Amino acid sequence: MGKLNFKWVKSEQPNKAIVAELENSLGVENSLAKLLAQRHVSSFEEARSFFRPELDSLHDPFLMQDMDKAVERIFAANQNHEHILVYGDYDVDGTTSVAMMSDYLRGFHTHIESYIPDRYKEGYGISFAGIDYAHENGCTLIIALDCGIKSMDKVNYAKERGIDFIICDHHRPSKTWPNAVAVLDPKRPDCAYPFKELSGCGVGFKLIQALHERRNRAFDELEVYLDLLCVSIGSDLVPINGENRVLCFHGLERLNTNPRPAFKAMMAAANKRHMNITDVVFTIGPRINAAGRLDHGQLAVHLLTATEEVEIEDLNATINELNATRKSFDQSITIEALNQITTLKEEDRKSTVVFQENWHKGVIGIVASRLTENYYRPTVVFTQSNGVLAGSARSVKGFDVYNALSACADKLEQFGGHMYAAGMTMAPENYDAFKTKFEEVVSATITEEQLTPVIAFDEELLLSEITDKFYRIMKQMAPFGPDNMAPVFLSKNLVNAGRTKLVGADKIHLKLHLLDPETNSTIDGIAFGFGNWEEDICSGCPVDILYHIEENEWQGNVSKQLRVLDIKASEV
Repeated sequence: MGKLNFKWVKSEQPNKAIVAELENSLGVENSLAKLLAQRHVSSFEEARSFFRPELDSLHDPFLMQDMDKAVERIFAANQNHEHILVYGDYDVDGTTSVAMMSDYLRGFHTHIESYIPDRYKEGYGISFAGIDYAHENGCTLIIALDCGIKSMDKVNYAKERGIDFIICDHHRPSKTWPNAVAVLDPKRPDCAYPFKELSGCGVGFKLIQALHERRNRAFDELEVYLDLLCVSIGSDLVPINGENRVLCFHGLERLNTNPRPAFKAMMAAANKRHMNITDVVFTIGPRINAAGRLDHGQLAVHLLTATEEVEIEDLNATINELNATRKSFDQSITIEALNQITTLKEEDRKSTVVFQENWHKGVIGIVASRLTENYYRPTVVFTQSNGVLAGSARSVKGFDVYNALSACADKLEQFGGHMYAAGMTMAPENYDAFKTKFEEVVSATITEEQLTPVIAFDEELLLSEITDKFYRIMKQMAPFGPDNMAPVFLSKNLVNAGRTKLVGADKIHLKLHLLDPETNSTIDGIAFGFGNWEEDICSGCPVDILYHIEENEWQGNVSKQLRVLDIKASEV
């Protein structure tokens, strides 16, 4: 974050009457009451549900449109000894969904197969090749997870071959949806399910919950799947509120007390004894994704469902190796792309478009995100694949990159995606023309405000206010994520209290020990990538900082520290 000049803005302030009510009823400080109100907590009862999410509060799965039809079709398949294919996407949400559903169905049905499409040969979602595989292997029912809501032609193709579909998706549908036996998607406009933001794995879990109810089995038997749900929710960046908060809260608990063997092996490989949602997103998620990016997503499903120790060790070693290779590609390609921008003197453009024919297709989306972090502007990264250019786009807050690509459609063979991320293919000879037109479109439509990176902070604090009680209550607001982000705080006019130094192998990070002269309070902090501030801070320059509050464990000792997000010189 240190490379960009961020604008600091205060988050929208909550209703004062609600804040006062929470202060009185909960007996907490004003700053904590504000944080709760910003998270749509407005009463003692809502606060209790927020701090203590209960599995009993999960909604009735039969409130979801078509759930009865889905359950009846699966029981019919069981009675008729049909072969069922469990089909899902190659990313974290898709592979956790397939692992969960196939494992559950094998508990009472003998003919279950799983299928993950090849990222490069078949692409995203349901494929004709996958349906052909089902047909060749005698499957008469496909349960599609995390995909399928727009696959009208594929479902018709399957029907012609005597194959039924049950779709469990969480993406927004078109005006119509496939002619499947059942289409489970809380975003269907005719679906009365109360919570609309489930992950793909979450929709699959509701189907399992419904099946389990009809089988007259106890809900607690399903808790074995909560770790998969937690990983899908965190990695897919769905809102962590409502039902997702309940599932994620208990999933993290499962992950930290009794994880499935695959997660236990991944945590050991990453030297993690305790996981929070950030660890899930940056430790487990990339490992699962690496399988689909560099080899095949089915590897991840095999690992997530494996029970034999030798198999788990072998698969985990393979996926760790793929993840290490992915990191290497990510780093080297990002450096090459940044050098390309500098060499071509394109630092001052409104967009970034780069291309190298030998860049690995599996990481160009990650590289596009990295470039957006360096040059805060819409970005497209291309590589060559099967005779065409394959591209991945990322955007900045408020700018619709999908619309920008639509304006360049005459230069593209195909494209798809949404406001902030998209993929495309293009004839190689169109690269220069696309690059020119994309820059023209972005320049004409993007605002200076959209080109300005922003960090919003929740509250200004004195260091003396960061007490053990304050942190203990704040920590109970986790798990953090979209719609419940980790609080960001501002503290002003802090000075070096000694022991501030450069750390890390490359000495670009800053270990801080800061003093608030107003209250004579001190606290440690870590500022990744802010090594350039060492001289100013050590020479006595007062600074303002934005930060998260976290725990730091060192040699068995646990203490609070500030995770610094940005630094500015204090106004004198």
